[in-house]
Amino acid sequence: MPAQAGLDPQEALICTMVLVAAADGGMTDREIGVMAGQVQTLPVFHDFSSERLSAAADAAVNLLREEEGLSHAARLIRQALDPRLRETAYALACEVVAADHVAGQQSLEMLEFVMTELHLDPLVAAAIERGVRARYQRV
Repeated sequence: MPAQAGLDPQEALICTMVLVAAADGGMTDREIGVMAGQVQTLPVFHDFSSERLSAAADAAVNLLREEEGLSHAARLIRQALDPRLRETAYALACEVVAADHVAGQQSLEMLEFVMTELHLDPLVAAAIERGVRARYQRV
């Protein structure tokens, strides 16, 4: 996927996960595992292979390395996703942040950036965040 080309919806979802995973300086094994698990199990990725995940993640990282890469990525993601899939993108982003069990300030700021760029209603975003937080509670 060339950085200048548009994204398909699945690539946009992967790119969103990579944005939040890379926010704190790099992707952890746990974050990569969450992304792979999402691709393997969610209906939105029913025809998306592990090979495509790797290629899309690499392309997203390269996109972020561009000058103004973050803004460019946000624009491509927004263009590729209809409103219902923007909520899915935000939920996936929250899952990746929750994977490390402790959300750092940079990750939280990136989630806010994603919410804003995807034009999500703050109440919808809060509900998604609460659902993910409930899934990752520890005993």
